[in-house]
Amino acid sequence: MTPITSKICIVGDFAVGKTSIAERFVNNQFSEKYLTTVGVKIDTKEIERPESGVIHKLVIWDVAGSDRFDDTQYAYLRGASGYIYVADGTRAATLASVRQLQEQISQRYSDLPAVALVNKSDLASDWEISDEQIVALGARFNGVFQTSAKTGDAVEGAIDKLAALILDTVLQDS
Repeated sequence: MTPITSKICIVGDFAVGKTSIAERFVNNQFSEKYLTTVGVKIDTKEIERPESGVIHKLVIWDVAGSDRFDDTQYAYLRGASGYIYVADGTRAATLASVRQLQEQISQRYSDLPAVALVNKSDLASDWEISDEQIVALGARFNGVFQTSAKTGDAVEGAIDKLAALILDTVLQDS
């Protein structure tokens, strides 16, 4: 099998669950303890793609939460193959942060495959984000997923979708 490595950056506002999503995907674990990411946290996971004859190594950069980036945070994004934008369903303002970050990143770097996650679906009764807003978000991304890092709902599917989009791009370019 051919090895392919892709850098994926997870971005979003503070406390939306970026680190928990990465931890759920990479180690299938969740912690109730909130730890603020300082700078960037990097994890890796390999996915076998027998249909493509590829072992896809995902290098996941969990970038510290922010609603806008400075030069240091932009540097973390350099060389990315795709993005995961995360909003917190219980905080409507984080959806605006996702839109703002997507615009800033698109202006600075070319458009790359990207998915949006509206996290904390396990707290759906507390959501401030409507179904209509989620549908509207779909026009900006290659997929929108209602996830729960706590239960694992849709986390793997969302990242798998992004990985498949990246792999399609890589294989088309080669």
